Amino acid sequence: MNLGPRLKSVAAIAALEATLPLNLALVGAAVLRRGPLRRAEPTGRTVLLSGGKMSKALVLARLFHEAGHRVVLVETARYRFTAHRFSRAVDAFHVVPDPSSPEYADALLRVVKEEGVDAWVPVSSPASSLPEAQAAELLDGHCEVVHLPTDDLRRVDDKHAFAEMAAEAGLPVPATHRITDPQQVLDFDFTAHPGPWVLKSIPYDPVRRLDLTPLPRPTPEETAAFVCDLPISPEQPWILQELLAGTEWCTHGTARGGRLQVWVCCRSSAWQLTYEQVEHPAIRQWVETFVAHHGLTGQVSFDFMEAPDGTIRAIECNPRTHSAITLLAHRPEVAAAYLDDDATPDGPVEPPVGGRPTYWLHHELWQALRHPSTAPGRVRTVLRGTEAVLSGHDPLPFLALHHLHLPSLLLGNLRAGRPWLKIDVNIGKLVEPAGD
Repeated sequence: MNLGPRLKSVAAIAALEATLPLNLALVGAAVLRRGPLRRAEPTGRTVLLSGGKMSKALVLARLFHEAGHRVVLVETARYRFTAHRFSRAVDAFHVVPDPSSPEYADALLRVVKEEGVDAWVPVSSPASSLPEAQAAELLDGHCEVVHLPTDDLRRVDDKHAFAEMAAEAGLPVPATHRITDPQQVLDFDFTAHPGPWVLKSIPYDPVRRLDLTPLPRPTPEETAAFVCDLPISPEQPWILQELLAGTEWCTHGTARGGRLQVWVCCRSSAWQLTYEQVEHPAIRQWVETFVAHHGLTGQVSFDFMEAPDGTIRAIECNPRTHSAITLLAHRPEVAAAYLDDDATPDGPVEPPVGGRPTYWLHHELWQALRHPSTAPGRVRTVLRGTEAVLSGHDPLPFLALHHLHLPSLLLGNLRAGRPWLKIDVNIGKLVEPAGD
């Protein structure tokens, strides 16, 4: 029996529970200093949110609640103890099948009918964005769905097709080639096109997505060894993409009828869990042009690379809510921007530049312990920022996240002896090999 994963899970559970006194003190302080919460009069509209385990679902639930809407949250059985079901902003919670299940769409339809849902806003994971677009087809006529249609979603979620869509709109992207066989890489003329280049999986890969090994390797043999070790096939295509250097940016956008109505733009990094709004007109113009050219309605999050000369190119588009939307907490006008075409005549709702960044406290604490040299910067982030989950008006999700939600997931892995790589407090899951 391999005890390693089990011991790791036990240690993580113990570490989380040891923070209970700290968390109780933080919640008590937040409750004592809370100011008045402005909430609109009830509107009679009911909004369904999926992806209930993720912080961004909690933020949206609070925003719709503050705008006077009734909120229904759903999650799968594995995440039935999501902390967010205990939020004051959530009026009803339902457990549904996994989005990959054939029963998922029917289960959503039952929730829509039972709860009288007027609009569904999917808070998708990479694996659920396509099934949720397909489920939206069944819900057509029963409620509005703020999500890209299936055909649009397939195209933007395919890194090669997305590059073609950007080119159609006259927008710059890195040189990109679709790869379905390792031999295509070995036959590529790196002499004429020295790059460097990088291989990326088109289907989401939570582990390999961080591997930006530049190609070619120092020798043809090393290149062949690296490429042939990857699961490249017609069923699992990859792209060979120009590897750009510079500053990376991430964005969130919510569009209706080709018009951007919610906008967030931040610096980006791998495993980033701190967000701060910046003003970048060139990136915003790129996104507005893309959204308008393709007439998109839904949520689209783009990653960009800015070269030292100021040239920007979009690396990819993720057709789902970005965690940077946490910067819009307590901005209930976001709700109308999601639901009404004419809600933002003066431009999209966006966080103020220079406002407080958002962070996840226990992530910052853990990283400071692991990398002591980063501790001063993390302390500065905590002192000037806002914890993404903690709210004096809605304290239970913060406590439940660290003392029920995450421990329940670790306990499940402990029982199964299942390995995990990382606890992601933001999306409320354990990052696992071959996970979603």
